[in-house]
This record gives sequence, structure tokens and C-alpha cells, in this order.
Amino acid sequence: MLRKHTRRAAKAAFAISLGVAIVLGGTAAVASAKPKAKPTVIVGNKNFTEEFILGQLYGQALAAKGFPVKYAGSLGSSELADTAIKSGKINLLPEYTGVVVLDIAKEKSPKSAAATYAAAKKFEETRGLTLLNATPFYDSDTFTVLTSTAKKYGLKTIGDMKKVKSFTYAGFPECQTRITCLLGLKQVYGLTQAKFVPLSSISVYTLLDDGKATGGDGFSTDPQQLESKYTILTDTKHIFGFQNVAPVVSQKVLTAGGSEFKATVNAVSAKLTLAAMRAMNKAVGVDKKTPAAVASAFLKANGLK
Repeated sequence: MLRKHTRRAAKAAFAISLGVAIVLGGTAAVASAKPKAKPTVIVGNKNFTEEFILGQLYGQALAAKGFPVKYAGSLGSSELADTAIKSGKINLLPEYTGVVVLDIAKEKSPKSAAATYAAAKKFEETRGLTLLNATPFYDSDTFTVLTSTAKKYGLKTIGDMKKVKSFTYAGFPECQTRITCLLGLKQVYGLTQAKFVPLSSISVYTLLDDGKATGGDGFSTDPQQLESKYTILTDTKHIFGFQNVAPVVSQKVLTAGGSEFKATVNAVSAKLTLAAMRAMNKAVGVDKKTPAAVASAFLKANGLK
């Protein structure tokens, strides 16, 4: 009888030890598993100063969190940058919500910044992409003239340009085919007398200063917009739209990056006020600092790096 109980006890002990071994083995397997690798983020940007800075801001913030980051550099116009992110050449692009809606999706201009963001996000999500949070600042095109020109012709709004029989308008080459630029000036405002001057390496402000253009396609975050020598004509027909920045990201990299990726990108966007962006644009465009250095200083000052 004693032997029978002993055999039962031995079997029970063996079963318990086997169960413990299985549990411990499972724990050991979990403990030895390698952490899931973070996805490589390929950041692209468009062909002007503000975009160079934005690309560095998002890229450096993600790198500080351990994400492998590559920079595709300047991709050119919005249309070319859009082709790059659709094809998977890049997976993060700082873009302007109004540009997505008006120039890429070719939709009509929504009536508010929130509606523009919603329309842009809806469009991107039909293509395997999405938008993260928009920035507080916006950067829209502006019809900029010298203040002396505005006084000469009595110009206050874009519509007032009808008083000028013939004039030249400077902008990036893609301006010619955009409803948010020359196309809108001609079709919406009826300024068919405008003759286009394409920009290359010379800024619109230099052309205005040198008398080589009557007006030009400036941007609301350009530091020159604060100078009294320039006047921004009011866009009463809202052809320039609402242009807050919202990072376009691939849904694939967003899923792989998880909450840390999303939180990191959104934290950068939240700090980008109009004053901050104008200051950084000045540091690069006027003071000739590098976009990488300016972005790094901003991120460190705001606890993002």
C-alpha cells in the first residue's frame, strides 16, 4: 500500500515538474525573443527651404527614438513628391493639406482648415496612405508685390490687379498649372493679362526688388512677408486654400512603427507654430544656417531630441 502511494506521489511530482519545465521553458523563450525591429523611415521633402527644415525635424525626432531614418532629399514639386510616396520610394512626406485636396486630388476647396484636413486624410486613405496630426501653423501662397507697386496702382486685393493692363507674375514652374497659383489667378480672378516668370535659383523677392516681376508667389511663412517693403494682396476668393502641414505617411510604416512612431511625429507637429516656422525659415534662408542644424536646435530646445 505504501508503495502504491509512493508511486502515485512520484507520478504527481513528475507531472508538476514537467508542468514547471514547460512554463519555465515558455518564459525562457519569451525572454530570449528579440525585440521587434523598428521600421526604416524614409523621409522625403519638396524643393524649398521650409520643406528642407520640416524633413529634418521629423527625421531627427524619429532617429532620437531609435527609428532608422533615411533622407531622400528634395523630390521637387508636390506632384513629384506625391509620385514618390505613392510608389513607396519614401514613406513620410511633410505636405500641406490644401495642396493635397486642390492640387493632388483636384477637388474643390473646402470651407475651413478642419474640413480641408478631413478631405485630405480621406483622399490619402484610399491610396494606402494617411495623415497624422496637422501643425498649428499654416503656410499658404501669397500674391506679393512691392509696397511701392501697391501704392502706385491702389492695390489691396488680388482682384484689384484688374486695374493693371499687363503684369508679370513669378513663381516656381509648377505654379503655371495649379489652381492655387497662376491657374487660379486666371480662371478664378480673370487675370488673363498675367505673364508668367518661372523661378529657378533666384527668389521671388529678388525679382520683385530688381523690377523683373510685378508680383510673385510668396509664402506666408517667408520672413520677408514681415517687411514693410512688401505688400500681400488679400485673397478674397480663397484660391490659396487652407495650408496647414500634415505628415503624409504610409499605413504600412504607421502600423509597424506603432504608438511610438505616431506620438513622436505628432509631438513635433504640435510645436510648429507660425512664429517658430518663420524663425527657422529665417535662420536657413537669411542667416544661411543648415536645415539640419536649425532642426536639431529646435528639437533640443523643445525636449524632442
